[in-house]
Amino acid sequence: VTRANQIWRLPLHADGSVTKASIFCHLHGGPSGPDGLALDAEGCLLVAHAGFGTAWRLSPRAEPLARIASCAGWSTTNLAFGGPEGRDLFITESETGSILRATLETPGQPLFSHAG
Repeated sequence: VTRANQIWRLPLHADGSVTKASIFCHLHGGPSGPDGLALDAEGCLLVAHAGFGTAWRLSPRAEPLARIASCAGWSTTNLAFGGPEGRDLFITESETGSILRATLETPGQPLFSHAG
């Protein structure tokens, strides 16, 4: 939830149903909150923190493991993994209209449509 600076989680059951939403983490700083999300192969969540000029890598327990600071502007809005090994994290930055790239050690998880 961008305005509340929160990331919510919903337990997904084997039958596809979900139950009560809860707060996964609460981010601080900047005039806006979390926006685009991506998952890596280790199950960590990557979060574009709009208004803070940052992409965070959070553990499955919401521990901050890494901060990737924007070199362009403060409005990091979305994330996508790509590149030949899936280790390039592309970050959109809407203040300057830039697409940034950071090469990470851990590749991204394949998208559902690409998982075979």
